Amino acid sequence: MIPLRIIFMGTAELSCASLEKLFNDKSFQLVAVVTQPDKPKGRDLKLTPSPVKILASKLNLPVLQPLRARDGKFISELCELKPDLMVVVAYGQILPQSILNLPPFGCLNVHTSLLPKYRGAAPIQWAIADGEPETGVTIMKMDAGLDTGPILSTRRTPILPAHDSQILHDRLAQLGAELLVETIPAYIAGKITPQPQPAEGSTYAAKIKKEDGQIDWQQSARKIWNRLRAFTPWPGAFTFLSEQSSVGRASSRADATAAKPQLLKIWKAEVVEKSGTAGTVLSADKTGIVVGCGQDALRILELQREGGKRLTAEQFLAGFPLKVGAKFVAVDVSPL
Repeated sequence: MIPLRIIFMGTAELSCASLEKLFNDKSFQLVAVVTQPDKPKGRDLKLTPSPVKILASKLNLPVLQPLRARDGKFISELCELKPDLMVVVAYGQILPQSILNLPPFGCLNVHTSLLPKYRGAAPIQWAIADGEPETGVTIMKMDAGLDTGPILSTRRTPILPAHDSQILHDRLAQLGAELLVETIPAYIAGKITPQPQPAEGSTYAAKIKKEDGQIDWQQSARKIWNRLRAFTPWPGAFTFLSEQSSVGRASSRADATAAKPQLLKIWKAEVVEKSGTAGTVLSADKTGIVVGCGQDALRILELQREGGKRLTAEQFLAGFPLKVGAKFVAVDVSPL
């Protein structure tokens, strides 16, 4: 049997599992990999390739990096490759209709939600933040809309209490890759008829911003806990300790920074049934730092001071004692 000619389009780490799965399946021939241009990173702004480009180079696959997917020269290059099918996973650009129409079998997308729920850029994070009991992956035939194309297949998986967005990301990347290579042959053989997405139940998962990670202590402890898991590792769940609150031992540096709230990043916490003023430390000992919320309280188990190391609550309090009654406050972080 002649292998199916596939062009793969992807950029993020999420894409790599699907690319590798397609590469290792002899039913498919990857004729090119398309990814975003190298981007400057770090203090020295060194140009850094995407995770997909790094993997494609290891697999000795040809790589295309157009600045814009709409570029006429790039589209001509795709035409010359004569793909039977294109697969898109977290590529990062909207594709024009001319590309969607190019391969005979169209363009398939691996999306990390159970469509039509959580269309958009950050379905993994918002599913956790909203307290969903489960999520999954959808293989969709792309159309001109944002994640609105007809569905070929789906697979579900529970969202467990231990899941943060990184853990769930890795789980869904593998799940999507497995479902993709199972779905393509049946789709090509005409055994799958793409089904239009339901008109009801659609939601939008907006791109995550830095300020989304700031804790609003007026929310319930359960909501805060969900958002903490959703925004770990980025942008992280964080809060600010009021300048009137006691943090750390006296030092010239501490005195110099005492005039501004202290940034604390929260890594792990749990919900406790305890009431108290929202944003106020109710207790602080080796079992954790308990902070009042809009409903119940949150026990902080692991946290990190700005410029410091990630510590357990016990380790943190040994160097930076917190008094009962210390307050966490909101700070405008939109310019950051």
